[in-house]
Amino acid sequence: MTDDAGADGEPNAEGEADESADELTYAEAGVDIGASEAATAALIGAVGESEGDYAGLLDIGDRYLALATDGVGTKLLVAEALSDYSTVGIDCIAMNANDLVAAGVRPVAFVDYLAVEEPDETFAEQVGEGLSAGAEEADLELVGGETAVMPEVIRGLDLAGTCAGLAAKDAIFPGEAEPGDALVGFPSSGIHSNGLTLARTAVTREREYTDPCPFGDYETLGDALLEPTRLYTHLLDPMREHGVRAAAHVTGGGWTNLERLGDHRYVVENAFEPQPVFEFVQAAGNVADEEMHRTFNMGTGFVCALAPEDAEALADATDGRVIGRVEPGEGVAIRGLEL
Repeated sequence: MTDDAGADGEPNAEGEADESADELTYAEAGVDIGASEAATAALIGAVGESEGDYAGLLDIGDRYLALATDGVGTKLLVAEALSDYSTVGIDCIAMNANDLVAAGVRPVAFVDYLAVEEPDETFAEQVGEGLSAGAEEADLELVGGETAVMPEVIRGLDLAGTCAGLAAKDAIFPGEAEPGDALVGFPSSGIHSNGLTLARTAVTREREYTDPCPFGDYETLGDALLEPTRLYTHLLDPMREHGVRAAAHVTGGGWTNLERLGDHRYVVENAFEPQPVFEFVQAAGNVADEEMHRTFNMGTGFVCALAPEDAEALADATDGRVIGRVEPGEGVAIRGLEL
């Protein structure tokens, strides 16, 4: 950071803040990743595990039926503040479909669940528009959904969904990287739909969502946070063709998602540059570099591991690039940080 901070710790046009301001973490903003993982482990232990990591896989003979479920999270609060729900349906589709792609499964169908405090035709129509746009881009069918009115449970609305996919058994990625593999990464479109509690808390320390955005082509800061999650369904065929062993959708937990590729060490030396929104959030919240990389995708939204002799060909066939390698050991090293 090189520019001077604004008065009284307020971020200046570039988002620079007084370094003496309290350092913000995801846990302090309201989401404790460790506690969340412990709760998830308890749930899995109670119900039993199904095959698969990003998706649950059901053996139906010569194929797998795969299921993934996820929601939009607190990004909905930004949409509410701007009265603009037109893109959150894309996020809902993408957060689910991308998880199937990470398993090597083609998404084919989607059902949504919209829970509301009170019915409203305007935001329901906007949510539907986003779902339709996401489904068209992902090349899947919207086959139904549910709208529940629950005034004593929901404030505003919540949006989640479940995505189904099919894959031949030999089409599923093995799911385990090998030491010596190359890592090919693919750019994100921005914050996507993870870490919004930290991003929202940082941005609203001294600003409002409706304030003019000092970077990019966004009208307001809220618009930058609402940039929809990128869909990676177009990568499925080229990843299969080039022998991808395992893939990671960089979501909650940020770059530690690489550890889902197997118990190895992941060295990232050529990641895509973070979009300006990340720099703004970091400065506004005085967020440490390590915390940013443990929370956000920081410019790279999807990563796969494959043999090094195939990596450049995959990158050339897509908009990806070789960003690092897999080594014996443990942990993730990126931009001089050990995560």
